[in-house]
Amino acid sequence: MTRWTSSLLVAAGLMVAGCAGMTDTECRAANWYELGERDALVYGLRPQIEQYAYQCERHGVQASEKDYVAGWLVGNGERIRRMAGEGCCDPR
Repeated sequence: MTRWTSSLLVAAGLMVAGCAGMTDTECRAANWYELGERDALVYGLRPQIEQYAYQCERHGVQASEKDYVAGWLVGNGERIRRMAGEGCCDPR
């Protein structure tokens, strides 16, 4: 298998995984603040609230954009702080 073919298969797998929607149970139990914070801090993603809202709308659940974005802003700020190494190695 060539490097190009391997890369293509990995990309296709990631796309399919990204298409997996939230279930009814996941939508109803979602902590939108924590989901936003996780998306930014752990995964380094741009806000995904539109996707979540679309997926959960099918289950009759309204995603909380306000809570999601509040969490995303905190997670993104922490991610940036960690990447800059702030507070990492306090020289005394």
